[in-house]
Order: sequence, then structure tokens, then C-alpha cells
Amino acid sequence: MPDDARTIRRIRIVTVLFMLGLVLSGITAIPIETQLDALAIATGLEDASPQDHPRDSWRGWLLAVHHGVREMNAKHPFMGYAGDWLAFGHFGIALVFVWALREPARYRFLFDFGLLVCLLVIPYALIAGHFRGIPWWWRAADCSFGILGAILMAVCRRWVGRLTFA
Repeated sequence: MPDDARTIRRIRIVTVLFMLGLVLSGITAIPIETQLDALAIATGLEDASPQDHPRDSWRGWLLAVHHGVREMNAKHPFMGYAGDWLAFGHFGIALVFVWALREPARYRFLFDFGLLVCLLVIPYALIAGHFRGIPWWWRAADCSFGILGAILMAVCRRWVGRLTFA
């Protein structure tokens, strides 16, 4: 297999991983209450109250989020629509990368776009999370998704630069 063909294959594999991450992230944004119910049961917290644990602990944070989502869905179910649109945004961004998947050299600017957006996740999570009262360790987890995505996009950018016909 010639070097360019091998490089394109690698770019496509990494691009698919990036797209799968976006789609899976989007899918998990939809059934939030169901997921929180399952997590509460799995951790033995289904009958606990948010006041039972300090909010800065993992258990306390889970209880606060679980309670908040349940209350919001019961009183204001239309607010869940924001999560639906969050999911749609992930699906839309993943769809854009179909062009980079098909012709990586021609659409190499999409890897620049992906890298930039992934890097912007970090200040966004840190700043918005601070003002929303999100614990630092949760914001760090959110930043890790941006870092992982940035690594995948940087690898694709580098490999596209190696193509002889790029």
C-alpha cells in the first residue's frame, strides 16, 4: 500500500473516532434524567437527598444534579429542549466531518476548525462552569473531552500535511 493511501486510511480512522465521539456525546445529552436515575441506583443514592452529602463531593454533586433535573423536568419539561438542541449540535458537527472523511486533503481546513473548537472547549468550560457553580473536577472532565478531540484533530492535520498531493 503506497504511503499516501496508508496515511489517508489513518486519517479516516481518526476522523471516524472523532465523529463517533461527537455522536455519542450528543446521544447522551438526550436521556439525562434516565441516565441520572440509573447512576443514582447504581451508586445506592436513589433515596438520598442533596442535603445528605456536601455539594463539592461527587455524591453530593450527583444528588444535586439528579434532583435539579428531575425537578426541572417535572415543572418545566420544555427546558429539556435545550439538551435536545445540544445533541443536535453534536450531530451537525459530526456530519460536517463527512467531507473531511471523504477527501481529507481537499477539506483539511475542517481539521483546523475541529482543533480550534476543541481548544475553545477549555476556556469555555472553565469560565462558564465557574459562573454556573460547576465543581472544578467536573469542569476538568469537560476540558478532557476538548483535549482528546484536539489531539485527534492535530494528528489529522499533521498527517494531511504529509500527503504528497495535498
